[in-house]
Amino acid sequence: MGEDPMRKHSIKLAAVPVALALVAGACGSDGTADDTDTTDAVADETDTTDAVTDDSVAEDTETTEAPAAEETPPPLEIERTGDEIVVTGPERDDSEAGAIQEVLGAWGEENGVEVVYLGDAAWETNINTQIAGGNPPDVSIFPQPGKLAEFARAGDVKPLSDATAAATAENWPEQWTVFGNVDDVQYGVPVKADLKSLVWYQPSAFEAAGYTVPETFDEFTALVTQITEDGGPKALCVGIESGPATGWTFTDWTEDMVLRQHGPDVYDQWVSHEIPFNDPQIVESMQTVLDLWNEDTVFASSGTIAATAFQDNGQPLVDGQCFMHRQASFYSAFIPEGTAFADGSEGAVDVFYFPDINGDAPVLGAGTLAAAFNDRPEVQELLTYMSTADYAEARQVAQQELKGGGTALSGFLSAANGQDPSVYQPLEQSFLDILAEAQIIRFDASDLMPADVGAGAFWTEGTSAVNGDQDAQAAADAIEAAWPA
Repeated sequence: MGEDPMRKHSIKLAAVPVALALVAGACGSDGTADDTDTTDAVADETDTTDAVTDDSVAEDTETTEAPAAEETPPPLEIERTGDEIVVTGPERDDSEAGAIQEVLGAWGEENGVEVVYLGDAAWETNINTQIAGGNPPDVSIFPQPGKLAEFARAGDVKPLSDATAAATAENWPEQWTVFGNVDDVQYGVPVKADLKSLVWYQPSAFEAAGYTVPETFDEFTALVTQITEDGGPKALCVGIESGPATGWTFTDWTEDMVLRQHGPDVYDQWVSHEIPFNDPQIVESMQTVLDLWNEDTVFASSGTIAATAFQDNGQPLVDGQCFMHRQASFYSAFIPEGTAFADGSEGAVDVFYFPDINGDAPVLGAGTLAAAFNDRPEVQELLTYMSTADYAEARQVAQQELKGGGTALSGFLSAANGQDPSVYQPLEQSFLDILAEAQIIRFDASDLMPADVGAGAFWTEGTSAVNGDQDAQAAADAIEAAWPA
């Protein structure tokens, strides 16, 4: 990977606790096992344009865990030493940041330019500070389409060149490129996808207990009831604590339920505020989640759902304290080291698709997009490369090796066209299959809503409802009141 970029650039970061980085984001992008990311691909004729035109600035906590509430990292300062290309983003653990640096650095060596990646624990704040100070990076990786749209309309992010836009359209399905399109102009290049509509489980535990994988949502709820009545391990592991981003796990469950109960059209109307947040359909979906989460059905390692960190559910799942954990593809990074995945062995962990209701197999996803802050030709060429299957494969290989190699899961996923699936582990290949077969896909709603809602009231009021301080209707009313006029 060459010389350590931290030795060549002045980086001022507070020591903050971060989770392993994963997919694509959270909110949506999603994850990260410190961000995780997570993944998916291909939806129907989704009107995501309306969602992207929203002035959203929600933070992708699934792909980037927020710093502890009492700690505020000082700004990350970029000091250039020459004509290098500086790339910033929220992905920052050793495997994610290391893989990005390795792959982009190798491209730079081949093309006669140094590329430096700087992972930032406070990316959401620092990108604003860097722009305001007139010293933005050359490229940044955005976990929220709404944030990208905000910068594009302000003239801070530059449109893709014709060649880069054409390459992006060729290399990714339209269902993903649309998230980087603002007012009919392409600004963003998709670089990662996160698949959220998954349930993690141990097949051997299911077999021993006589349970089968549910194929419909009615079967899923019936299984939760049966497990609860059997009186053994809990049906679900759930935790929503994530520092100042506490509550995003509840938003993900709610988003999946809106898609399943009411379909993509209502989902789009909800995101764009064509219907109010406290519309009866949305309240129903919130209440469905709350009804599934109770002390009889949920194992919460810290005593309550709100006090249990979202990343602290992998160990209880493996230890047999619960049977299921609904979480994104990036969650492999939180499964205890040494766990086998989908190999049929005793104790191996696998996933199944979070069942649908109407037979339309909707998928909730998130991801990241790269965009440029200047028009330098080499910067556009780098973005072109980042849109390719070659970049996706190289990052997957590098990240998997940095995760330990062997059968380790990387926590990375891409929906780029033309990838060689053999570079992924078998379980990850199943994620790709879900992406390829999805008929309906929607980006994480909270990433597309205004920050006061998606990264504010939706989290806090949802957490209050989970704690039993208010019901779904009261929470939805309070969230609706927070929507900007």
